[in-house]
Amino acid sequence: MADLKKFAVIGGGMMGSAIAQVLASIDGASVIVRDIFDIDIKAKVRGNMKLLVEHGVVTEQDVEDRVAKIEFTKDINDPRIADAELLIEGVLEDMKLKQDTFAELEKVCRPDCIFCTNTSVMSPTEIYSKIEHKERACGTHFWNPGYLIPLVEVVKTVNTSDEVINTVVETLAKAGKKPVVCKKDVPGFIANRMQHALWREAISIVENGIADAETVDIAVKNSFGLRLPQLAPLENSDMVGTQLTYNIHNYVLNYIEDSHKPSPLLQQMIDEGKFGFRAEDGQGFYKWDEESKKKANDDLSTYLIRMLYGK
Repeated sequence: MADLKKFAVIGGGMMGSAIAQVLASIDGASVIVRDIFDIDIKAKVRGNMKLLVEHGVVTEQDVEDRVAKIEFTKDINDPRIADAELLIEGVLEDMKLKQDTFAELEKVCRPDCIFCTNTSVMSPTEIYSKIEHKERACGTHFWNPGYLIPLVEVVKTVNTSDEVINTVVETLAKAGKKPVVCKKDVPGFIANRMQHALWREAISIVENGIADAETVDIAVKNSFGLRLPQLAPLENSDMVGTQLTYNIHNYVLNYIEDSHKPSPLLQQMIDEGKFGFRAEDGQGFYKWDEESKKKANDDLSTYLIRMLYGK
């Protein structure tokens, strides 16, 4: 298996900076980040790692050692991109932009460079439609915050070689991630399909007046949400028995939301300007101000650090 050390990240935004930070954790790694805008990528990585320092997960020296492996360029023809062994794209979720980016990169990069696209919803097979050597390309869906959430979904396109999948999985594992292989290029891959099935039911419960939003969230946080990190759905099914699982499904699935379209409640909220964090007045399912938004983000990061590192 190839021992990759030279990495490129295309796009230096929230996910790009996190991905660069992750790749730089590999011994002997060098990471070049390219963006069309001037970005202080080292400052972004230091910002990502600030809470890790405060919680005693890493030291200030660890941060500087990591940052020293990361460089920035605006030039797509930079020799460090041309020499990369593995490249991860993190540009905007725009199909044409992603397709054109890889078509341009194929002219620049070495022929054995592995191409990865960080997309949460788009088809990697379609993203790579304009490149010639499709066997070297796959999806790598990092979850936000990318430097904390362990999961990366490695998505096999209809053309990806097994060698590429195995190399990407091994490389991400070396970087401390928990890579899983999605064997088919399907919308939502693995985890987002399950996450949005839950969101659909949660929104439906509110829409149909069964419970309000706060009650729904309290129910999740204080029941199966507590045990999910230790007892996942299929483990749970085995624990209670497949016969009981069948019996429950045989009854309750008739009543669970199965709409193939977004909830009318979501459309109503959008029409009323209730965009959640992005609303001018902070209105969504809840009412948010700047203080409560910051607290929600900080609490999430603190929770993840505690869960992952015991700090």
